[in-house]
Amino acid sequence: MGSFLGSRSSKTFKPKKNIPEGSHQYELLKHAEATLGSGNLRQAVMLPEGEDLNEWIAVNTVDFFNQINMLYGTITEFCTETSCSVMSAGPRYEYHWADGTNIKKPIKCSAPKYIDYLMTWVQDQLDDETLFPSKIDNRTPALSPLGVPFPKNFMSVAKTILKRLFRVYAHIYHQHFDSVMQLQEEAHLNTSFKHFIFFVQEFNLIDRRELAPLQDLIEKLGSKDR
Repeated sequence: MGSFLGSRSSKTFKPKKNIPEGSHQYELLKHAEATLGSGNLRQAVMLPEGEDLNEWIAVNTVDFFNQINMLYGTITEFCTETSCSVMSAGPRYEYHWADGTNIKKPIKCSAPKYIDYLMTWVQDQLDDETLFPSKIDNRTPALSPLGVPFPKNFMSVAKTILKRLFRVYAHIYHQHFDSVMQLQEEAHLNTSFKHFIFFVQEFNLIDRRELAPLQDLIEKLGSKDR
């Protein structure tokens, strides 16, 4: 989690999204950090016993946003309108931005512009209390987790967020890995990405086709862990 990012962690691309201390979600985040510390990432992503799946996905989505925010923050100076005039993940994959509300028809734009749109859009979703309710800790133990007011479309929104966050990893790996190596951030990037992939695999959150730009790396990470 945050601790992967060492001394450069103060450099974030967007403001960090904090989970309120003392809340149930904060406890879940602490649980996730503790199990991550054990080094078994496959186990660390599993839904803790008795917990609500939506809430577990919400907490981890916020955490991945913060991780990717920091990782991209460390290489923003190398990701420019000139060096990355299109948002790509290698020569075969190019992404065009649309959010369905402000920009309905996908537009071609530079990687920094695309990632700015993407991270701002994710931030807006995470800040929307109707989508990502943070005040759900006053439930009594007698209430089933179904008493948690996550909206019906929560899972589809979470899937879209994670699908888009994956594209930032894909861009960093394909276009900026040399810079990551120079900054000696590759261990952080690899650990963060491995955690992300195991998480989305555990709950089938991203379509295989979407993962294609990093398929070789995903297979390599998976085979090391069996």
